[in-house]
Amino acid sequence: MATEGYMSGFGSHFATEAIPGALPEGRNSPQKPPFGLYAEQLSGTSFTAPRHENRRSWLYRMRPSAEHPPYRKYEGAGLFAPAAAGGELAPNRLRWDPLALPREPTDLIDGLVTMAVNHGPETLTGVAVHVYRANRDMETRAFTNADGEMLFVPQMGALTLLTEMGRLDVKPGEIALVPRGVRFRALLSDGEARGYVAENHGSLFRLPELGPIGSNGLANPRDFLTPEAGFEDWDDDFELVQKYLGRLWTTTLDHSPLDVVAWHGNLVPWKYDLSRFNTIGSISFDHPDPSIFTVLTSPSDVPGRANADFVIFPPRWMVAEDTFRPPWFHRNVMSECMGLIRGAYDAKAEGFAPGALSLHNLMAGHGPDVATWKGASEASLKPHKIEETMAFMVESCWPFRPTSHALGCKELQKDYDKAWGGFPKAKLPEA
Repeated sequence: MATEGYMSGFGSHFATEAIPGALPEGRNSPQKPPFGLYAEQLSGTSFTAPRHENRRSWLYRMRPSAEHPPYRKYEGAGLFAPAAAGGELAPNRLRWDPLALPREPTDLIDGLVTMAVNHGPETLTGVAVHVYRANRDMETRAFTNADGEMLFVPQMGALTLLTEMGRLDVKPGEIALVPRGVRFRALLSDGEARGYVAENHGSLFRLPELGPIGSNGLANPRDFLTPEAGFEDWDDDFELVQKYLGRLWTTTLDHSPLDVVAWHGNLVPWKYDLSRFNTIGSISFDHPDPSIFTVLTSPSDVPGRANADFVIFPPRWMVAEDTFRPPWFHRNVMSECMGLIRGAYDAKAEGFAPGALSLHNLMAGHGPDVATWKGASEASLKPHKIEETMAFMVESCWPFRPTSHALGCKELQKDYDKAWGGFPKAKLPEA
């Protein structure tokens, strides 16, 4: 029984039941929950985290999640969750063409490819960036990630994420988050799918503070949709794969683990339509830092320095006067992993297709290529709308290390540095 209803509001406390009367009234853990259900608390933060930071939900399920045989090493998915490449890492800018779809039947878990990581999950900080390619449903198996929350960014083909707490239907142009420890399986509405995953090991993603912007703008809490309760009553062999300390493990259940009949709390899966992002920009000259496009942030221990930011570059008006409008040339202390969902990115004329990925680590000089620079330098500065595009960036204060596969795969563009070749030398006045 998988419902398709949604509730809205980022960080809100929700209460939902798939069967009337399944949610206990007034008590989280009554002596005898309704219908013989089991009360189970799922905590995404420490018990004593401040109230405004605390995330937890109470689940009322048909069997306790503790009921399972020992885990054993998972032998599939050799490209998902490996460690970063060891040894020295050159400070080079990197870019990959879109990864090819699998030829053999491959579900979401076996189709995940880890491209770049920074801190290991045991440090409870850092972020990893993966690409998924899949052409088969997760039929009789589910996945759970003990290492971090997973932010899905579909690029091609829709995903249906059946989670312990309900159903999320997510298409390209939307994002979805599955919290750490929540079990789920993925179905492919269009038969095949490709996209990105940002796996956050640090403090949980939340909306950024708005500061001088005020009370409105960027992403609005009411636009984040959370599923209503839905469950599977399925008594048959079911595989459960878990990611733990950077490796995959598997066990076999005699039932579907998606058997939560009712729940309440604020640790929840959600989805968000990126077209609802309220873009803020300059209406005079120059343009703000790209932080103005932040949808979600995971703070670090240093104020103003993010463990991870999820930033988008959506359709928007460009109106600033006497201003170079694409992203300027820059070097900074944050490391940027960028993907493209659709259209073209306004800082690159070619070489960056939907499904591609680029990596610019801290202090790597980057910016527009020659064609973009020339066009923007000579453009007539009338109001102009950038349309039919959606790019995103996973930005982190920690340098990313590509995996060995990422550094050796055929999709790595060997000539990426040529994007910044051929700029004419500035002509200074004669002395």
